[in-house]
Amino acid sequence: MPKLNLTQSFVNKAKVEEGITSVDYYDERIPGLLMKVLPSGRKTYYIRYKDQHKVSAQRKLGNAVILTLSDARALARRKLAEIAMGEEPFSLIQSNPSPTLEKFAASDYIPYVKTYKKSWGMDISRIRNHLLPYFGAMRMSDIEKRDVVQLINDQLPSYKPGSINRVIILLRYMFNLAIKWEVEGVSRNPTAGIPLLKEDNHVERFLSSEEAKALLIAIKNSKNPMLQHIISMLILTGARKREVLDAKWEDFDMERNIWRIPTTKAGKARIVPLSDTASVLLIKLRQRKRCAYAFANPVTLKPYSSVYYSWHT
Repeated sequence: MPKLNLTQSFVNKAKVEEGITSVDYYDERIPGLLMKVLPSGRKTYYIRYKDQHKVSAQRKLGNAVILTLSDARALARRKLAEIAMGEEPFSLIQSNPSPTLEKFAASDYIPYVKTYKKSWGMDISRIRNHLLPYFGAMRMSDIEKRDVVQLINDQLPSYKPGSINRVIILLRYMFNLAIKWEVEGVSRNPTAGIPLLKEDNHVERFLSSEEAKALLIAIKNSKNPMLQHIISMLILTGARKREVLDAKWEDFDMERNIWRIPTTKAGKARIVPLSDTASVLLIKLRQRKRCAYAFANPVTLKPYSSVYYSWHT
């Protein structure tokens, strides 16, 4: 979002580079005045401001072919003066009934995903850290494709493509739900047609035999007596951490050496073959069985919520 002292000569010559969907040029002389340039060559003056509810709004002033820069500045100055006096300079325009993204997230989206999504905490984190700083105060109907593209471009230097994609997927899902639920004022999804970034940050890494042995020696010295068994099970089965922590004795068929994980990240049950070493580990643990969980906290007899502290100490 370039900011510069616009001139009529610049307005006449302004173009969009190939591959860019649009560019907003903000005027340094009149705060809130901007000129939007499209690849088609169309140039339009807009004004951005905070309405009486302190919500970010953007309204069209006119075509840059019809309005000169001086005309646009004069019009913007007059509108801003009306706003400063507590008036609504665009009162003839139908009021925007759509909620802000922040309000929709708090009132509709988050309560909904908490009812079925195990990773709803990650959604809250992405909303708070990535979406609200950009779109929180904007009404959903005012968020445009160029705003989403700007978000992607701003995050590229600091985040990996996979992380950015998760944010865009979340925003897309939020808008799809708003449209499905017929939220007033929301009729389009600004993420539609915006492709996800190519993810080439996957690194496949396996422990060598020496590294595995060194790891097992280290975890045996942990203050958490179950850590060595939890890590061993992760290495021997390739299961997810949460799957091991929540594993119940009823899930293991020791006669056939299989482990049926009833609920996976994909929402379906799956079968994990047990090696001889994994079976021996489970047999030893079962001899001192005290509850329904195979890798329970020996104090609470409940699954660990996390082994982060034990792992890092």
